[in-house]
Amino acid sequence: MDQNWKASATRYQAVEYKRCGKSGIKIPPISLGLWHNFGGIDVYENARDMVLRSFDAGIVHFDLANNYGPPPGSAELCFGRILAKDLLPHRDELLISSKAGWGMWDGPYGDFGSRKYLVASCDQSLARMGLDYVDIFYSHRPDPETPLEETMGALDYIVRSGRALYAGISSYGPQETKRAAAILKSMGTPCLIHQPSYSMFNRWIEDGLTDVLKTEGIGAIVFSPLAQGMLSNRYLNGIPNESRAGKGGFLKPADLNPLVMTKIKALNDIAQARGQSLSQLAIQWVLRDPVVCSALVGASSWQQIEDNLGALGKPDLDSVELGKIEAVLRLSQ
Repeated sequence: MDQNWKASATRYQAVEYKRCGKSGIKIPPISLGLWHNFGGIDVYENARDMVLRSFDAGIVHFDLANNYGPPPGSAELCFGRILAKDLLPHRDELLISSKAGWGMWDGPYGDFGSRKYLVASCDQSLARMGLDYVDIFYSHRPDPETPLEETMGALDYIVRSGRALYAGISSYGPQETKRAAAILKSMGTPCLIHQPSYSMFNRWIEDGLTDVLKTEGIGAIVFSPLAQGMLSNRYLNGIPNESRAGKGGFLKPADLNPLVMTKIKALNDIAQARGQSLSQLAIQWVLRDPVVCSALVGASSWQQIEDNLGALGKPDLDSVELGKIEAVLRLSQ
């Protein structure tokens, strides 16, 4: 990437932005998450290349969290460096989000959903990125011990104090989401967005959550739409040593058992018949529900993001193709 990068003049021509629930916000159908490959152990120039090329392609939403790295916090530092060098003139074109809810620092106040943790974490995130505010701040996960009123009250305070423009929640179940939305609404700070995991291999949100989101007017941005890379060409011919499964992180070799591999190859056949990659098919599949406003993807290279963006130019999945996909997903031993 050119050290004297200038934004592409055509960056908004190829993307049709989607309304996020019942709000004034539109989001690109593909957003970039900085969970992996943007940390202190990663190559900065590659991270910068991915962010700037994404922006040039119309991806204006960049999603972070306090603990993204490794080490924790370093993804926000990396993104802050890219902002300061390249993207600051375009700040008002960007939708930047961060979150808190997972373990970040030692002691009783560096984890879960207390007001003390969320507000302090938001302040730390803003400092790392060099921002006055983020566009969205999330409660990253439900806290079984902190009263939901306290966690939502912290989000309301973060918005009212100018630290964030909108409030969101992540990984909350249907009833928790309904309660959280009611609390925020009563405070005058509606819940803009929910960030759940969702893919062909992980369909839990279909069991009540999408109905709640539609009723409450909350948009969904789904993470892991490629099931940690399983729904890509990464594992069609085995498990590369440098892959997530090869490294034994969240995705393990045992997850790619014979039945899963059979499904992956059958889904790839459906994708090939449509003239697209498996990852493009997987992204189109999660976007088929109108409540899903964006698929949040991770990447280790611009080429992966570019392939994902190719999903946007393909015909919608028809009922016959959806039926074939459903038949593959229902295969059993």
